[in-house]
Amino acid sequence: MSYFNLEEKLKELKIEEFIWIVYIGIIFLSFYSNNLERKYYIFKDEIAKNKYREIMIIIFSVLIIVYFYFLKDSYDDYINLKEYDSNEKKQLVTLSFIASLLIFISGIIFLYIAFKDQNMDVELAFN
Repeated sequence: MSYFNLEEKLKELKIEEFIWIVYIGIIFLSFYSNNLERKYYIFKDEIAKNKYREIMIIIFSVLIIVYFYFLKDSYDDYINLKEYDSNEKKQLVTLSFIASLLIFISGIIFLYIAFKDQNMDVELAFN
């Protein structure tokens, strides 16, 4: 691995470490939003319902940014495939790009649901 490639890889790892910290924040926000959702269902607390929806919109907005980063990274890997790369590498990079695209699309759909579902009829879940 050349010095430039090593430097790029270390930069990517630093960004991914930051993303892990973002995920930890999302986990805490998700716990809080579950408590708000519970409060709404048990006590019919409209304020808790609105806070829950706002938090879900924030969560999925942040996730779309994260998903876009991984989509772009995966796309860059795909367009940088070389003719002499092995068929296995080409196949795996292509599958990774398709998976990243589908995850990004799912994030957009979940965000749309969070905006539109005023009555909390749809359970929003993400992985």
